[in-house]
Amino acid sequence: MNAASAATASAAQVRVALQEADPTQPVAASLQRLVRLGLDRLPMPGSGATRERWQVLAAVAEFDLSLAKLYEGHTDALAILTELGALSPGTNGVAQPATWCVWAAESPQGRTLIEPQADGSVRLHGAKFWCSGADTASHALLTAWYPDKRGPQLVRIALDQPGVTVVADGWHAVGMAASTSLTVQFDDAIGSTVGDCGQYLARPGFWQGGAGIAACWLGGARGIALALFSSSQLRGEGLRAQLGLSALGKVDMALEAAGATLREAARWIDAHPRDDASEVALRARLVIEEAARRVLDEAGRALGATPFCRDRSFARAAADLPVFIRQSHAERDCIALGERLLSSEASPWML
Repeated sequence: MNAASAATASAAQVRVALQEADPTQPVAASLQRLVRLGLDRLPMPGSGATRERWQVLAAVAEFDLSLAKLYEGHTDALAILTELGALSPGTNGVAQPATWCVWAAESPQGRTLIEPQADGSVRLHGAKFWCSGADTASHALLTAWYPDKRGPQLVRIALDQPGVTVVADGWHAVGMAASTSLTVQFDDAIGSTVGDCGQYLARPGFWQGGAGIAACWLGGARGIALALFSSSQLRGEGLRAQLGLSALGKVDMALEAAGATLREAARWIDAHPRDDASEVALRARLVIEEAARRVLDEAGRALGATPFCRDRSFARAAADLPVFIRQSHAERDCIALGERLLSSEASPWML
């Protein structure tokens, strides 16, 4: 299947599939179902349909943020493999219903080390931290380092092998609980390299994918905003109704601005698919993070304690979203954006 003929999932298709799913099943089972239905096949970033890709991510996040974390990682892995020439477009690289993760966080606690083998394969040693979906996925892409400190090198690995141990006692989060970002210990585990050393960070898709994370945050914020919207429709007259409308107006401003920023980011990426998208991605992530925080605050102030205590879906989303947006690097990202603005030859903020 080539890029032109590969069928891709739409947000509408994914919404229908999620509504038809068993609400009691764990998020890993929900991800596997989406994979079996072929709804993990999204347009590549920068392919001319980046917005459509992000609309799907937002739709999944609006439904369940922990599921979105796993789904985004799975679809990101497929995009990375395709971009680096290790996967044919529209396929998943292994037999269905394989699910993938991307583990690229680096920890001061240590690095995963590579031992090259004569047959071209590698063996992995040491630990990898912050591994979302480690206890349920079948395959992973992870960053690792050579003994001479060269890296990061992307490595592809099957998780169902004796040299892979998931350490299941390190995840205590209430928010994003079902995404289970655990530690994985490698002891002579067999894998294969993907791309050249350092290519994972240098490729255009790195920042394109980083902007896509913000679509998940926006979808999660929209889910909470819709609860406020529904509540405002049911209210009558009086001060409480007026305060609800005020909150709804503030939420509308935040989400419309965030949506416009993300749409412009998608347009820019599609127009410049091989260019450095770091400035565009950083701006989008920071704007959407700020909007998500505004939505959480305004919805909570307007709705009061009731949905946090009596609405299971709302309570879970309200706990998940603050944890998910902490994938942002906060002030460090603001500094990075400011540096890029100062180094740009273009005059900023022109209408």
